[in-house]
Amino acid sequence: MASSKVRTSSFSRKVLTAPTSSVPGLKYGPNGTIFLSSGIADLDKILGGGFHLGSLVMIMEDTEAPHHMLLLRTFMSQGLIHNQPVFYASPSKNPRAFLGTLPATLVSKDDKSFKGDAEQKDLRIAWQYKKYLGENKPSIEERDGKVEYCNDFDLRKPIEKHLIAGNRVECVSLLGCSSLAGIRDSCSKFLSQLPRYDGSITSAGRIAIQSFCSPQCEYYDKEWDMLSFIRSIKSMVRSSNAVAFITFPASLVSPSVSKRWQHLADTLLAVKAIPDEDKELATLLTGYQDMLGLLSINKVARFNTQVPVILDATTYSMKLQKRRSLVLECLNQAPVDGSSGSSYGTSGGCSSTGATDF
Repeated sequence: MASSKVRTSSFSRKVLTAPTSSVPGLKYGPNGTIFLSSGIADLDKILGGGFHLGSLVMIMEDTEAPHHMLLLRTFMSQGLIHNQPVFYASPSKNPRAFLGTLPATLVSKDDKSFKGDAEQKDLRIAWQYKKYLGENKPSIEERDGKVEYCNDFDLRKPIEKHLIAGNRVECVSLLGCSSLAGIRDSCSKFLSQLPRYDGSITSAGRIAIQSFCSPQCEYYDKEWDMLSFIRSIKSMVRSSNAVAFITFPASLVSPSVSKRWQHLADTLLAVKAIPDEDKELATLLTGYQDMLGLLSINKVARFNTQVPVILDATTYSMKLQKRRSLVLECLNQAPVDGSSGSSYGTSGGCSSTGATDF
């Protein structure tokens, strides 16, 4: 009896197998997309998984408050935790000193008790050898034998020194650059180590540029040169396994150039400070006294799809949970009982309270 043959058609859909790479810090999404964590769990959920690998992320700063630094610090720390190469450029004389301000991972009570028991059990050795244990610490933190995609960070504690020393961290100052050609060459050299996905991913990197159009830079008044630089960065990142993260004060450039920069961004975010005493906002919003600022999602990257991303909300409040961990919350109007909203990660979006009368 002849065996049955499966009939195929030229119109049958070609199913691509998902990559089998085990690189820490990456998550595979639909349609062959690959995500890189932003370092903030709530932001990853809002964006559908994080930042797309090969995308350009731009943050519009608020000149009145440095809230964009919270996003930048967690973005860089997440890369160092996952042992990913990081390229950092800033308008400061010693940009490497900024690495000491990066936050450390947040350790829960369960993790502390587990580590304490392990130390009492395994570290029964002579005291003179204990100083050598720190040199062999794993650079990638694990929980229950699995590497976490996004860690919680304690903004009050600096990152461990062995994570900075053991990773490929390249720091460049923007002050001494009369033109952007040198920075472009440095970025190109850095991205050449991270070729685009060709079947298996071996590593993923991060580019972080702080206050790109700062007045301290010599190229400050060369707006079209800066526009050309952003175009070059976007093109180079597209053909590499990296994410470029650029912050810039939009109020310091002309409106036409600022619009072009925003158009080039794959993911566009904006931070805004909240006045200390704004009675109108205090009466309208819950938990106003705990807010650090506002985060607006102006644009979300779309890779390998034509379906638009529909967000539950476009503006979120930035808060410090227990004064150390950054969380995002939907803006809720003050209810009668005066209760505060919950984190985006726990609430799952903007939910209205009370029964609906049909």
